[in-house]
Amino acid sequence: MRDILRNHSFSVAFVIVIFGFFFLFPGDDEEIYHLRGFTMGTSFDLQLLELPAQITQQELEQQVSEILQRLDLELFSTYSPQSELSRLNQAEVGVPVAVSPEVIEVMQLANEIHLLSGGAFDVTVGSLVTLWGFGPDSNLLQPEAPSQADIDLLLDQLGHEYLVISEARSQVTKTAGIYIDLSGIAKGYAVDKLASFFDSLLISSYFLEVGGELRIKGLKPDGVSWVPAIERPVDTAPQIFEVLYSNGEEIAVAGSGDYRNYFEQGGVRYSHEIDPRTGRPVTHNLAAAYVIDKSAARADALATAFMVMGFEAAKDLAERENQAVYLIYRGVADDFDAYFTESFSAFLTER
Repeated sequence: MRDILRNHSFSVAFVIVIFGFFFLFPGDDEEIYHLRGFTMGTSFDLQLLELPAQITQQELEQQVSEILQRLDLELFSTYSPQSELSRLNQAEVGVPVAVSPEVIEVMQLANEIHLLSGGAFDVTVGSLVTLWGFGPDSNLLQPEAPSQADIDLLLDQLGHEYLVISEARSQVTKTAGIYIDLSGIAKGYAVDKLASFFDSLLISSYFLEVGGELRIKGLKPDGVSWVPAIERPVDTAPQIFEVLYSNGEEIAVAGSGDYRNYFEQGGVRYSHEIDPRTGRPVTHNLAAAYVIDKSAARADALATAFMVMGFEAAKDLAERENQAVYLIYRGVADDFDAYFTESFSAFLTER
């Protein structure tokens, strides 16, 4: 696969930005139905070309609310003490915990990406994320770099291999005192579940976003593409870095970056992207990674993995897997350059 590199030096202010993506709405969008709210500690924005004929608007909103509430509070939340994930984290080592098919599905996919990325994606990294001050109670803490001894202690208790997943029995068993955090895959999974729901209602076109993870299908009312745009990876006012065109295809898009969530101590910048192989925040030159896939959950996990791996390793894996990937990295003079695979390039021009 040929390498595709692009240098960027422009910046443009625009309309809406959430977690790495701008959502561009040129023209009048009165024909688009919007459903907005909050879930999984973030926001969601669901845009539909039409409402289904078989249920009312109120029924549609209620069913969407039930889907998101189940995925968040009942299954994947680390904040809700009664969620299946919380019960699993609280369970004794060696005691099987009954979980729903959705939890099994997400953990199996997480294991797939863990193996594919050489351990860069690991849902048991939660204890290290907390140690570095980026966990569920991070708003209550003044983050500071932990000692190497504390890092080593948790590294000894970390690893996807300490999870035994039984699909036949719908059970997950921890074989060590690990802490599981599915935040790097659960939002994408929620988008996939919403897409399946709207597909079952025969919705022909939609733009679904949960915490910046996207599922896109069809075209807008005027026959043009849904248009997300990648944010320039800086923690200042939002700026457009690259515009994407869905071109009517059914795709999922997810991104990850190190430029919004970090702290500084002693002149050193510590990113929230923790490498589970070292126990420390990443220090490479990769600033953001974006993935296009059929599954938002898979794109979500891969984007996180690529951010941990760094530019060269992420580039090599993307090419080997023929994955549609867009990488923004710090080049000369601290400016940004971009690399994207050939399969991603199809979405950088409108057809």
